[in-house]
Formats: sequence, structure tokens, C-alpha cells
Amino acid sequence: MTALRRVRERPVEHAGPEGEPDKRTLRREFLAVRNRLTGDDVRGAGLALAERALELPELARARTVAAYVSVGGEPGTAALLDALRARGVRVLLPALLPDNDLDWGEYAGPDSLARVQHGGRMALFEPSGPRLGPDAVTEADVVLLPGVAVDARGMRLGRGGGSYDRVLARLERAGARPRLVVLLYDAEVVAHVPAEEHDQPVHAVVTPSGTRRFPSG
Repeated sequence: MTALRRVRERPVEHAGPEGEPDKRTLRREFLAVRNRLTGDDVRGAGLALAERALELPELARARTVAAYVSVGGEPGTAALLDALRARGVRVLLPALLPDNDLDWGEYAGPDSLARVQHGGRMALFEPSGPRLGPDAVTEADVVLLPGVAVDARGMRLGRGGGSYDRVLARLERAGARPRLVVLLYDAEVVAHVPAEEHDQPVHAVVTPSGTRRFPSG
């Protein structure tokens, strides 16, 4: 069985809060599965994911989309970024700040990305053009979010850095109401993940095999 098939089929069922694993434990489990994926697995999933995402009415109507460049075992976003740009969509990409907040810049094709090493953490590909400021995300019609899992309520389990918690809080303070969509592998859509009071549900998840909407959407 290939690693990609395992990440599609891996059963993860967390029925509720009683005795549930904490966020750190679940995150470690999901990331361990991703770490076994090959480059071909990630690219293939990314192509399928782009095809599914481009079917979303929200993206068809969007003039500005806040997205991200996938790294490591994350479902590949390169095909989706290029397809959105080809449609004439303004694509914003994040740049990590020292306090884990996110600045933003415009995506102008693969050559507009720079590899940035943030201390001992994973290197990220960030826009090399002018920085637009953290509030630029409030202009987005759709925000594409990374994560490692999402549950039946639309609660997203992120990577643990808190960057997107800040983004979501900034959107709320500004009164912005973009559609929130998380990009995952099929088996990362689960019954339940732990949530805290500040966590916000997403409207939909896109995986290589399709889209699922949540009560918030």
C-alpha cells in the first residue's frame, strides 16, 4: 500500500471530548503520515486538489484569494496558485514575521517566490515582491488555510504556530467575511478534533477527491 493510499484511507475517529487526544498528539500522528509521502504523492494530490478547488463557486467569483505555498508533505498548492493567477485572480501569499504573525505579498508566478529559512524551522517559500502589511488579508474574498485535519463541525487543526489564529482574529476585528476553505488529504477529514474557545470553524474543506461543506458554510 502506498503512502498516499494510507493517507487517504487512514481511519481516525474521535467521537468526542471524553478521553480525546490533545492537539499536539493528533498533530504528531497526522504529520507522521504525511512525512512518509513521496514527492510524486504530494504533486499528484495537489493536481487533483486543484481540480476540485477550481470547481468551487466561491473561487469562481473571487477577485482576491489569500493562499499559501505548500511545504513538506502538505497537499501541493502550486497547480492551484497558477490556475487562479491564469484566471486573473489576485493571489496573496503569506510571509512569516518574527512574532509568528503574517505579512502578505502578491503572487506573480513561480519566479516571484523566495526560499526563506526561519531559524531552525522549516524553510518557507514567500513572495519576494513588496510587502502589503498584515491587514492585506482583509481584502480577500476567499482565504485558503493550511491544516492537518478538520472535523464534522468544520473545526480545523492547524500546525500549532498560531499564525492563522491571528489571521482569523484580524478578519473578525475588521468585519471581513471571506469564505474560509482548508486544503487537506481525504483521511484528514475526521469526526472530531479538540477545539478551544478562540477556534473558528471553516466553511469548507477541499481534498483530492472532493469538497465537503460544514454548518458554518
